[in-house]
Amino acid sequence: MYGKIVFQGQSGKGKQIIVRYPQKDDLRLMWEYINTISKERTYLSLQGEEVSLDEEETFLNSLLERIAKNLSVYLLVLSEGIVIGVSDIDMKLRIEKHIGIFGISIAKDFRGEGIGSKLMELVIEEGKKHLADLQIITLGVFANNDLAKEMYKKFGFTEYGKLPKGIKLENKYVDHIYMYKVVKG
Repeated sequence: MYGKIVFQGQSGKGKQIIVRYPQKDDLRLMWEYINTISKERTYLSLQGEEVSLDEEETFLNSLLERIAKNLSVYLLVLSEGIVIGVSDIDMKLRIEKHIGIFGISIAKDFRGEGIGSKLMELVIEEGKKHLADLQIITLGVFANNDLAKEMYKKFGFTEYGKLPKGIKLENKYVDHIYMYKVVKG
């Protein structure tokens, strides 16, 4: 699976994109992406913190192991040789091993081009193919991220809960919305 391409084409604005699984030599590209997206301080758990190269290497090694064991699907979107988006479904363990946790991010300069929707479609397809126990996909979303909530609803996700003030951004609190989608079973 290392480096396997699952899509090659164009964004809605005509930019060439490749969607593929990560490989060991993606370390620097992934590290640059996570630190760039963290600085945006948008709808992510990272809010400006810097991830060290060692931390990213540990993450990548663990990720590649989980992909090899069919416990995770993780796709990179590249344009002109840089990572501009990532999405994953990571399986839970034991009594919840039928549940995958979904995540997605797209770099600011590439939003609004249909890349997020295409990536979401691809990661769900890959999850169905490669994650044998996958029956339910869950996700969390900031209550004030209306664009993401609408996209998730279009993909069949349903809200099942809300944690009031579940997210703290600087000195403000935002509700954390939880959604799910049954994919089989």
